[in-house]
Amino acid sequence: MQSGRNPPLGVIMLDLAIDRPPGDVGHPASWPFDVIFRTVAGATARKIVDGDDADLIDAFVAAGDELHAEGAVGLTTSCGFLAARQRELAARMKLPLATSSLLQLPMVEHCLSAGRRAGVITYDAKALTDRHFTEVGADPKTPRAGLPVNGSLRAHIEGGRPYDRNGVARDVHAAVRTLLSANPDIGAVIFECTNLPPFSDEVSRAFGLPVYDIITLGRWFYSGLTQTAYSQSIDMG
Repeated sequence: MQSGRNPPLGVIMLDLAIDRPPGDVGHPASWPFDVIFRTVAGATARKIVDGDDADLIDAFVAAGDELHAEGAVGLTTSCGFLAARQRELAARMKLPLATSSLLQLPMVEHCLSAGRRAGVITYDAKALTDRHFTEVGADPKTPRAGLPVNGSLRAHIEGGRPYDRNGVARDVHAAVRTLLSANPDIGAVIFECTNLPPFSDEVSRAFGLPVYDIITLGRWFYSGLTQTAYSQSIDMG
């Protein structure tokens, strides 16, 4: 959404030419406030997911600096796997940075009733390591389930195939079922992948659980960056 009335949130994007429907981190209509984007050249999905991105740190910082110069009040990213770089990148940015939806894990778990915990749906379960959790202050034993290696989303992002919303939806629902079957104490779901918020509402309704993603993180994050000014009533007595 681009209204020009409020300072924007800056989104540091991976170098991907993919379809981004409403709900996706890279679609302006996904956000209830202004956003501006900056792409990091060479930041492919596989490079970031595999953690083979040390040579891109300076480029991410430069992208953050450019967004700052354009008027952004805070920064987020288009890949949840950048959780592994949260402290490193935040320390070098001129603006507050929230890299990943996984940052919500500790807060969400503190909000759940006794005996309940949060679980994660991720783009690549094998690549999601303990470091991705510890870097954001989350429990590395957090349950997680991944989308299939041969699934629709990976085929689109890494294989160049046309976007298949129904196929991605089936894969997401199957991953949630797998997560809940293995962990019946799950009380909330967090989508690591920033391409999954288009499915947050339907998953929440289908499984009766709250779902958190990069958009819910961004809304919370932005709410502190641009505080509301409240009018004060005047006591005429």
